[in-house]
Amino acid sequence: MGLFDQLAGQVMGSLGAQKQDPVAQGDLLNSIMALVNQAGGVQGLLEKLQSGGLADQVASWIGTGENQPVSGDQIKDALGADNIQQIAQQAGLAPEHATTSLAQLLPQIIDQLTPNGQVPQGDLLEQGLGMLKGKFFG
Repeated sequence: MGLFDQLAGQVMGSLGAQKQDPVAQGDLLNSIMALVNQAGGVQGLLEKLQSGGLADQVASWIGTGENQPVSGDQIKDALGADNIQQIAQQAGLAPEHATTSLAQLLPQIIDQLTPNGQVPQGDLLEQGLGMLKGKFFG
């Protein structure tokens, strides 16, 4: 099973557990892609989260051990209310649902994209999320 297949399974499992409709799921993935692009790539997003007080959690997501959980409030504090509002609007979600979704998805996405404890170079996340969107949401 390839990296993108694993990522798709993780993301779809999390979204399915939240019982969101497919349109909202695709919009949420688009919002995550936009967040990564806005931050300047995966490394930029990780730096933003780390400087926002989530350094230990982010290190666990990148590392090969168990992922430390993060709350929606922690994500909101790290990314800023404006970013959360923008993500929520793009995904058609209430801000509190967007933060909860991000708190569940970001650790899994980062973990899957750093299987050997290495941060990917280039736009690997964008490629992976683009493939997921096309595969599952047409």
